[in-house]
Amino acid sequence: MTDKFNPSAPGAERIVYVRQVRPDELPPEAEGAALLYAIHDEAGNRIGLAPRRDLAFIAARQHDLAPVSVH
Repeated sequence: MTDKFNPSAPGAERIVYVRQVRPDELPPEAEGAALLYAIHDEAGNRIGLAPRRDLAFIAARQHDLAPVSVH
């Protein structure tokens, strides 16, 4: 295999990372939430929040993203 991976090519999946967020990491609009799961893009930017891990994975897949768990 000599072809380089092109993430913008048709059919290529964009990976996003799902991780548990500590209360002190939450944005002001999520104040009071005890536990949330953040969805991050490849650059580490937070692109979404979900109240449960399974919902974070579902939301990512609904946007044609490939979620993976981060510990």
